[in-house]
Amino acid sequence: ERLVRVAARWGVTKLRITGGEPLVRADLPQLIARLARVPGIVDLALSTNGMLLAEQASALAAAGLKRVNISLDAMNAAVFERVSRRKGFERVLEGIAAAAQAGFDPIKLNTVVVRGINEDQIVPLARYAREHRFHLRFIEFMPLDADRNWAKPQVLAGEQIRAEIERALEPLYPVSGADPHQPAVDYQFLDGTTTIGFINTVTQPFCGDCNRLRVTAEGQLRNCLFATDEWDARRAMRAGGSDDELAELLRACVGAKRAGHGIDSHDFLRPRRAMFQIGG
Repeated sequence: ERLVRVAARWGVTKLRITGGEPLVRADLPQLIARLARVPGIVDLALSTNGMLLAEQASALAAAGLKRVNISLDAMNAAVFERVSRRKGFERVLEGIAAAAQAGFDPIKLNTVVVRGINEDQIVPLARYAREHRFHLRFIEFMPLDADRNWAKPQVLAGEQIRAEIERALEPLYPVSGADPHQPAVDYQFLDGTTTIGFINTVTQPFCGDCNRLRVTAEGQLRNCLFATDEWDARRAMRAGGSDDELAELLRACVGAKRAGHGIDSHDFLRPRRAMFQIGG
């Protein structure tokens, strides 16, 4: 909360709670309520795997959470288990329904497509999102997997995913007026009821428009998912550092942001941390 207050004074207006899995945190609604009251924060969102969302959606909405992003990589229980390595497909669907009942709008579904694993789920996911008027975002497979098995041939490009949807359903049209700093390029069907976004981190990097910072669960500031450097806000706070010192850390982190993530460069170094450790 203190770090967010400092960041908000320097122009941060949007906040997203990620993980790991944030819904396993004790007393999460109380934290959300405190963050929602920070002056300057106008948008408060949360990313979740949805497994515990059915039980918590109402409390989170009451606490001041504005939006939820829910991971959903398949519309088939067997494929879901293969991707997530656990059962719980029906629990996730119940969590999505509970989020809608609690009034979250829009509800965004995030799908990572890995060639050879779940590309056959692209069209069923698009149909599901369209039926329920959810927003769906396809995210290219990035070299941040915990097993460190990422290989570029596994990446299914966002353009290929869009073409698959259009072949099976109908044409998608670009959405005008979208936030230029958001990671997704958004499209809609002609009736405008469903937005389908594509986060093409690997094939079409958007680093020039990225304005995001991350704080890991250990209080480390990061200026890129693929960064190899971190700035230790936790140590500064536990050592009695002032708000001005925290602000200097934030400025140093922003100032060191590189022009691009460099996935395609010969000297690219994979981060030691996986996505769930960074807070993607």
